[in-house]
Amino acid sequence: MKMNKGMLVVVGLAALAGCAGKQAVKPSGSSATASRSGTQASGAGQSSSAQGSSMASTSSPTLSSFSHMVHFRTNSSASIGVNRQIVKENASYLEAHPSVRVRLEGNTDERGTAQYNMALGWRRADAVKHMLEVLGVSGSQLATISFGKSRPLALGHNPKAWAVNRRVYFNYKYFASK
Repeated sequence: MKMNKGMLVVVGLAALAGCAGKQAVKPSGSSATASRSGTQASGAGQSSSAQGSSMASTSSPTLSSFSHMVHFRTNSSASIGVNRQIVKENASYLEAHPSVRVRLEGNTDERGTAQYNMALGWRRADAVKHMLEVLGVSGSQLATISFGKSRPLALGHNPKAWAVNRRVYFNYKYFASK
């Protein structure tokens, strides 16, 4: 019986790896406002062109000029265009400020087991970390953690709440307060 459970886990992980190429969808602007802090979700409901134009007007980005959150599809750690733009804006900031560190906090919605959600949160945080490193950010500026389903922003039990909670948050304050 243990062997069957082990095989089920292996098959499940293999299936998830096959889904890694699927694209994520960004939640609507109304669901992004369900966050506990308005600054965390700032820009989450904006289009990528609106965020890009705000970045083009300044030579050095400031922390408040771009979003600190990327969202994912159910059971996915793959990113989409809007998320990539958010990651690029964070990378630009980190490259312009090499002494700044950020903690990438992986989160999931409430569905699924605690173990599955912790692993998915790690995969999401690691995927964003990899994107940042590809864009030239030093790995020494980046830390990752998974909170799984333990830190929801939206407390509802519906698709809009789940979409808000499937995220990686760029926590710049974590290291600033240390």
